[in-house]
Amino acid sequence: MKVRIITLGCKVNQYESQAMLSDLLDNGYEAAHDGEEADAVIINSCTVTASSDQKVRQTVRRARADHPNAVIVLTGCMPQAFPEKSASLLEADIVIGNRERSALRGYLEKYRQNRKRIVEIIPHETGEPFEPMLVSDYYERTRAFLKIEDGCNRFCSYCIIPYARGRVRSKKPEDLLRELTALAHNGYREVVLTGINLSCYGAEFGMNLCDAVETACSVEGIERVRLGSLEPERLSDEVIARLSKQKKLCPQFHLSLQSGCDRTLRRMNRHYSCAEFSEIAGNLRDAFPNAALTTDVMVGFSGETQEEFEESVRFVQKIGFAKIHVFPYSRRPGTRAYDFPEIIGNKEKERRSRAMISAADALRKRFLESQIGLTEPVLFEQRDEQGLYEGYTENYTPVKVRCGRSLHGEILKVKLVSLSGDACFGEISEDSHAE
Repeated sequence: MKVRIITLGCKVNQYESQAMLSDLLDNGYEAAHDGEEADAVIINSCTVTASSDQKVRQTVRRARADHPNAVIVLTGCMPQAFPEKSASLLEADIVIGNRERSALRGYLEKYRQNRKRIVEIIPHETGEPFEPMLVSDYYERTRAFLKIEDGCNRFCSYCIIPYARGRVRSKKPEDLLRELTALAHNGYREVVLTGINLSCYGAEFGMNLCDAVETACSVEGIERVRLGSLEPERLSDEVIARLSKQKKLCPQFHLSLQSGCDRTLRRMNRHYSCAEFSEIAGNLRDAFPNAALTTDVMVGFSGETQEEFEESVRFVQKIGFAKIHVFPYSRRPGTRAYDFPEIIGNKEKERRSRAMISAADALRKRFLESQIGLTEPVLFEQRDEQGLYEGYTENYTPVKVRCGRSLHGEILKVKLVSLSGDACFGEISEDSHAE
């Protein structure tokens, strides 16, 4: 039976899709290649915005049209957060939530036997354990994502994710070590630790994120450890100092900002001020030379005045982010902000998005220019359409080089000599093998 998995959303979803695929392949299934008819299509959904839900619906319907005889499975955050809405997508033969992924194979086999539609969505519960998952191989990838935390307790006023993901829970240290060892054994030299609220890792064990990073850095064969998106307020002076001792930890930190205006942050129910965020950013730069700080910024949140928006623009310019993901606010049923007054119109949100993106583009160019002249270790991943090999430095600067042989999976020292679009063009150093 040939299976295809379509992943929508974040790196946590990518990990979970790989875990589902690995389980199926280990138990007699085959992966359907591009253009090949699949016997089962699994859509791992995202529900972070209203447009995410629309994309899920479109993906389910397209999967049914492209694979009329296949078993169509809808799983992930949308069914968990909106079970009735998801169950109404009749193109899906199996609809399961985030707590049923480990039973996917059983559901597929049950459906194949009786052809009766399955809808099974178990609500999250306080105190539920971390879902046991093990991924030892990422097909056609150079770096491996590793989910170490799930759930969120923060309840930002605009966010549906606590309802889709439940409360904070963490991978046990012994399971983390076992999974890291398997990835190293299979040749992965870089791992990305991910989670829904990654900064809260280990809270139920009396541990913190430093423990996970130290475990990852201790594994022989793992040469780089990278962190996924972080909520900033748990990055205390002590945590940053402890992290800075790990030489394998990449100096790239994605700190979720959302707004550079304190009044907007309070309406969002974010748990820090701009001054606190700025101090954390400065502490990270002091502890990690040439660190790249990236972020997410929302524009057009309910009640955001033009003055507040301009304040947010000035703040991101002050911090000097290396890259910013800009997105307009999207109302989500089931969140407190859904009923907030003073809704910003779509045209105004689009105008503010363009203005924020313009500021972000200028910061991005300034950051890339600051890397020119440096010699950095680059992990190479793939060859582009022009025949240039692409890879990333430790601070996630994209680099392209010209080389007559395959560089896939190698870490080489590269001198960055010029800009090439949204990347730096480099020359492999004579002393090319990174230490």
